[in-house]
Amino acid sequence: MKEPAVDEVLARTLESGALTRAERTELASLVERTMPHASQRGALRAKAFDEARARLEGGLSPTAASALLGWLEDVVRISIPAEAKPTRLEVLESPGERPWRRIVSLVSEATRSIDVCVFTVTHDPITRALADADRRGVRVRIVSDDEKAREPGSDLERLARAGVEVRVDEGPALMHHKLALFDDRVVLTGSYNWTRAAAESNHDNVLVTDDPRAIAAYRSIFDRMWEAGLPLRRGVG
Repeated sequence: MKEPAVDEVLARTLESGALTRAERTELASLVERTMPHASQRGALRAKAFDEARARLEGGLSPTAASALLGWLEDVVRISIPAEAKPTRLEVLESPGERPWRRIVSLVSEATRSIDVCVFTVTHDPITRALADADRRGVRVRIVSDDEKAREPGSDLERLARAGVEVRVDEGPALMHHKLALFDDRVVLTGSYNWTRAAAESNHDNVLVTDDPRAIAAYRSIFDRMWEAGLPLRRGVG
């Protein structure tokens, strides 16, 4: 009897919305035998994220969405060898140019998707890089705080006019996250707002890693914020 391929197991379990214990064992064994290289496992994670995102965007009940995130976490966990360590771990500190230049380089290197959840965006080099990414076909999505998005000096409406998908959190509390996912292969986080003040005067930090566990956790945060957000109304920035 022919052994199922990893893609076949993914498709079957995605359809049911969950991995049973037997399916987790089956998938783990297949990955171990057929995907010895980190690049192969990275591609598996990227595929799982793409499939999950497509289903979430298609509209799911809260119960189904929760089950789907559980499926995604299982696939990510299976794809990581027990002894695996992140191959990229950077910590940058402001004031200074290194954090914003790193953000711009990550935006410029992305080829498929950039998902940003940040309190405010007012730094022109970062704004230009995001608009450029959108123009070259990268899907750029941004979630920000509604009040900050509407303050004078915010670049969010400018980005929305350029075609970038922008949503705002209109809850009573601040949307204070600072995170970004690039092609679901790298995540950036830290205290650093995407502002000129952060670059020139504030004491902040940026952490960049390709640890799949961090990527999965921050993917879940972004997806929740995106689903809850409302499109930025133009003309109010």
